[in-house]
Amino acid sequence: MRHKNMIKYSGVSLLALSLACGVTAAASAQQDTAVEFEEIVVTATKRASSIQDVPFSINAQTQDDIRRSGAKSLEDLSGNVAGLMIQNLGPGQSQVAIRGVSAGQIVRDQPGVKEQVGVYLDESVISLSLFTPDLDLYDLNRVETLRGPQGTLFGSGSVGGTIRYITNQPNLEEFEGNVEADLNTVSGGSNGGHVKAMANVPLSEGSSALRVVAYHTEYAGYIDAHRPNGGYNKNVNDGSRTGGRVALTVKPTENITLTPRVIYQEIDMNGFNRQEVYNLYANPFMTEATVFKEREQFLKLREGFKDETLILDLTAEVNFESIDLTSVTSYTDRDILVSRDASALTGSVSVDLGFPTAAVNFPSNLRDTTKVEQFTQELRLSSNNDSALQWIVGGFYSKTDRYYEQFLPTPGYDAVTDAVLGAGTAAAVGMGVAPTDSPFYSVLPYTLEQVAIFGEATYDISDRMHLTAGGRYYDYKEERSVTQVGLFGNGVVDQIDTTSSNGFTPRLLASYEASDTVTINAQVSKGFRLGGVNDPLNTALCNADDLKVFGGFQSYDDESLWNYEAGVKVSGRKFSLNAAAFYTDIKNLQVTLDAGSCSSRISFNVPKAHTQGIELEFKARPVEGLDFSFAGSLLEAKFDSTVIDSNGAVLGGVREDNRLASVPKFNFGTTATYSFPFEVAGDGAEAYFSATFQHRGSLFTQPSDQEPGAGVFVSGLAFGGAPGTDATTLDLELDPYQTLNLSFGINWEDLEFMAYVTNVTDENANLSFDRERGGRARLGFRTNQPRTFGMLIRKHF
Repeated sequence: MRHKNMIKYSGVSLLALSLACGVTAAASAQQDTAVEFEEIVVTATKRASSIQDVPFSINAQTQDDIRRSGAKSLEDLSGNVAGLMIQNLGPGQSQVAIRGVSAGQIVRDQPGVKEQVGVYLDESVISLSLFTPDLDLYDLNRVETLRGPQGTLFGSGSVGGTIRYITNQPNLEEFEGNVEADLNTVSGGSNGGHVKAMANVPLSEGSSALRVVAYHTEYAGYIDAHRPNGGYNKNVNDGSRTGGRVALTVKPTENITLTPRVIYQEIDMNGFNRQEVYNLYANPFMTEATVFKEREQFLKLREGFKDETLILDLTAEVNFESIDLTSVTSYTDRDILVSRDASALTGSVSVDLGFPTAAVNFPSNLRDTTKVEQFTQELRLSSNNDSALQWIVGGFYSKTDRYYEQFLPTPGYDAVTDAVLGAGTAAAVGMGVAPTDSPFYSVLPYTLEQVAIFGEATYDISDRMHLTAGGRYYDYKEERSVTQVGLFGNGVVDQIDTTSSNGFTPRLLASYEASDTVTINAQVSKGFRLGGVNDPLNTALCNADDLKVFGGFQSYDDESLWNYEAGVKVSGRKFSLNAAAFYTDIKNLQVTLDAGSCSSRISFNVPKAHTQGIELEFKARPVEGLDFSFAGSLLEAKFDSTVIDSNGAVLGGVREDNRLASVPKFNFGTTATYSFPFEVAGDGAEAYFSATFQHRGSLFTQPSDQEPGAGVFVSGLAFGGAPGTDATTLDLELDPYQTLNLSFGINWEDLEFMAYVTNVTDENANLSFDRERGGRARLGFRTNQPRTFGMLIRKHF
């Protein structure tokens, strides 16, 4: 199997290289008269270099790229980055995958799962498994996407790749500033907009400067909710984001640079982008039948998501004659609350327990709280000379304290529990720990500690041939205490779980400059993701079959990946083209699975899986004023093992040749911008039209969604006139979809105006599938924002 895959890999490599060389030859004759592209400088190797000189596959979306595409989030940007996939699981809860390396859907109540893509804000690591920070893109210099495992320089969590938000640094030489205002309206929804501002103030010319950024965004709602007794609320998923950055750069001497910084952001969303097709309290099978329209859901209680993030970091650089010393110290304090209407979940259990109708109808609020404090310290030395050997060595330390709490306030539930199941039952299952009227209560404090040593060296064999070798040794320890009580709980109090691991991840790269415009790269590298321990199963909710299948899962091992790739980078004055072909061999892939009626999620290891594909990015300026870009990827991501459960059935869709979840086979995005002189009232200006078209292929939210019969849901709950035997049949393969964004703008010397339309065709896409308690309580799909019209004004100082 491996041999067969490698033959495919070689073929796509030759295809990519041939295509690139063909484009080079065709365009070389025109390079004399073309206008040069602006050079993009990146720091993906922890030293500044041209993106075309980085010896592996990387994308950088610059500030101009972000503006041209109209992107307002990382999810918007991802369509223009080959190989990058972000699956929307709700506000602040996106799932990131690079090159198809994906464990499938991770949900908010799996706090022990580690990320597969590392996310950095400049030099500070900010990734947190499911809760990938949804940072504002204002005043960014660029967003770098490093494809393939980056374990050597960026450590655990970068098994698929790394994303880096690179901010504009304080300018020591001159004052600058800008302010922008946006107003938009969503078709069938409400209004939104933002106000953002930046000021850069030199405090002492050439030696210190302060850069201050502030922003506030109001998000329009577009999801409507049916309420009990015929009520109806419009636009329940609106919200806001407020934040800012303050960075101070000080150069006490010519050789020392200190940059302390404070970042704060608060997101407050009033609901989720879920359009339902079935709810215990609202479905076509009830006496008072409900058939949901597009972008509708049912709520007994309002839902919400809050994320308050504070980051303090200090970057210190000391430049010696031929060596640079860099220290990065970072502290993160993050509070996250996911508040869900769990009435259908609790009500479905109440039906199973034989509770009266009044109790089944109790409003029930599931509150997931995550508090994180993380300290990291990196210290590294790097060469700074013109010799043939360039090197970097460093050490990394991190300590994370993470507190996770989940409880289920359901007023009146204890009294009904005692009446039906016997006096004193609620107190007995609460074990003196659970709050009153909370049939489920869980607390999981974590302590995670990691130490690593890394190094990388590049040697110039000749003026055109360069070899890079590096590696990282890591040692990791995790300890947590588990309490899970209540009627729906496991009856565990202060159970201690520990896990630890250590290992070494190498990387070898080769780069050959075939000509002044063509560079060929090859890489072999290893990445890793730390293992962990599953939460205790909610055994009280499990039926006998699910308890048998899922009851034995506890710990899961580290995931590792070997990446093999070859690529070409072609640069001219009129175009640039980067292409790569890759094959990844994954061992012990950590897959997450919905444990059916248990209303739990578990993680387990799949012995073997692979991804392979080609990615291509092309930019051109065929005529003066016209800029064109294309980014696309063709991908195969499959299991190479079959996992069998205790009943002898395939577990969770993990069958050899089944697709990995959350990953499309084909993605692409293209942007075209035409600029031309424009005169208004005698003032010279430049105007532009811009269009961005993005296509996402089909995918599955979980591996099990592709198994025969996966889309047939029978609740088994006789309630509200519904017999419980009727089936809801859904297609769980999320269809491909396309979006088109258009904009028109005018740029004066210090003023810019833009009018735009996003999702011009008003595509209603299914982004991911949402199920509660295995689909017995609720079924729905998360969807995208409808057609949106907006205007933006930006003033430069």
